Amino acid sequence: MEKAQKKSFYLTTFLIGLGFFTMGLMDPLYDSFVPVFLNKYIDLKGVIGLVMTLDNIFAIFLIPIVSAISDRTVTPIGRRMPYIIVTLPLSAIFFALIPFGYMKSLFMLILVIFFLNIFKQSARGPVVALMPDTVPADYRSEANGVINTMGGIATIIGSLFLAKLMDLSVDLPIIGNSKDKLPFILAGFLVILATIILFFTVKEKSREKVEKRPPIFKSIKLIFSEKDKSAVLILFSLLFWFLGYQGVLPFVTMYAMEFIGVTKGTAGISPGMVGLAYAIFAIPSGIVAHKIGRKKTISISLISIIVILILIFLSKPFVDLFSIPASIHLLIFWILLFFFGMFWVSVITNSFPMLWQMATYDDMGIYTGLYYTFSQIAAILAPPIAGFIIDIFNFRMIFIYAIVCMAVAFTLMQFVKKGEPEKVS
Repeated sequence: MEKAQKKSFYLTTFLIGLGFFTMGLMDPLYDSFVPVFLNKYIDLKGVIGLVMTLDNIFAIFLIPIVSAISDRTVTPIGRRMPYIIVTLPLSAIFFALIPFGYMKSLFMLILVIFFLNIFKQSARGPVVALMPDTVPADYRSEANGVINTMGGIATIIGSLFLAKLMDLSVDLPIIGNSKDKLPFILAGFLVILATIILFFTVKEKSREKVEKRPPIFKSIKLIFSEKDKSAVLILFSLLFWFLGYQGVLPFVTMYAMEFIGVTKGTAGISPGMVGLAYAIFAIPSGIVAHKIGRKKTISISLISIIVILILIFLSKPFVDLFSIPASIHLLIFWILLFFFGMFWVSVITNSFPMLWQMATYDDMGIYTGLYYTFSQIAAILAPPIAGFIIDIFNFRMIFIYAIVCMAVAFTLMQFVKKGEPEKVS
């Protein structure tokens, strides 16, 4: 690819990344503070974990269906954009209402969460599918790195800056006292702003008609019946690494509060360490994969994550043995989470392009939907599993659980044969 053309794809990918930016703003605040909000009304962590799976239950159905329908959509503004410009602003509105629901009642909190996740999960598939619609197959790891960087930057803003505003208590017009409200309202505003910029700067490929294709569910069946099982193996690998990830990340804020003894606002920074690494290393991980291969990059990253999880598990007895102050314990925890994020983004950046490499333009949404189906199945199962592990044992045991999940994912990846860029394969 010529240098100027490659630069053009990077710019386009950056603009498409605004869609990921919106998700990156909402997800860390949602994962960090909604469990805390629920804990006001619900004592059992396992039950909180079950409520936290509501978004994933919607995702498992809405993402693949909306993604596949958008494959077959023809409008003057493209096949993905009609869904994006409706669902993302509605997501922003309901996201901003979360703290108001929390302060009203458990019923109102769950009702707001319900509508938020209908619109957010409907948006996710079309947002993600915009990139492979535009970027050539061999450069999707790099492009996915750019997009994940945008998501990581949003996670940093959400976790490191907006999260700190949870403790800010000032009286403001309309919203009243700002405590626990301001981060959600500001994030909602930024989501709407990013959606407007995305709409006016990204132009989809125009096409007058959609070729006749098999029904959606028949297309999915054809993917699973292929002789080469690389796509299926990747899907089950990501099922297990998401089981590990989703079993840990929603609880790191509560872990920092209960095991390290820090305030809600400070503890909320913990997921931001993952987001910070995500933003820094997303693009380099795509470049590395283009040189040494996506499969090898993912495999090395999974082994590294296992080592980091072992260190996190051992950090608490180490701190207690040497009477290390809570401030140092928190620093150790954040450093380990940073390295976790560095290797995690290497897995995420390169797994999606491996699936897209096996897809055609007309079924890109179906492969995107399958990715999210399997990741969301994990996201449904992991929080309650981790929550009940905490209830039965303690917080530290979720790291052992995650280690087992990552080990299974690593083993499955060793049997994948397809999904590499042409210059690597």
